[in-house]
Amino acid sequence: MIEIIALFFLCWMNGKLAEKKGLPRRAWWLNTILAWVAAEFIGVASGILLYGKENLYPILAIGLFAGFGGYLLVKFVLEKRPDITNDKDVDRIGVDDLHPPRRS
Repeated sequence: MIEIIALFFLCWMNGKLAEKKGLPRRAWWLNTILAWVAAEFIGVASGILLYGKENLYPILAIGLFAGFGGYLLVKFVLEKRPDITNDKDVDRIGVDDLHPPRRS
């Protein structure tokens, strides 16, 4: 249950980052969920290979950390995208705005 709450929060964080970049929020929510589940599956499979089927807690811990790694991968991809540029702000800058303030 805590994992689902954490995944919801992490999807929300990636959605905010996607909106900042001008990308669709829901698509990146889906990317985060799919990356989490895929990485968790790979982590559980590698945990079974390392510890065998009898050691449940180390397997689940590896799966959880691998799932968080999937979130970090999606976040890394989002952070590499360029931000939205607002050209209107650049057009409003005057010549006097570019000079340092003058002392009286």
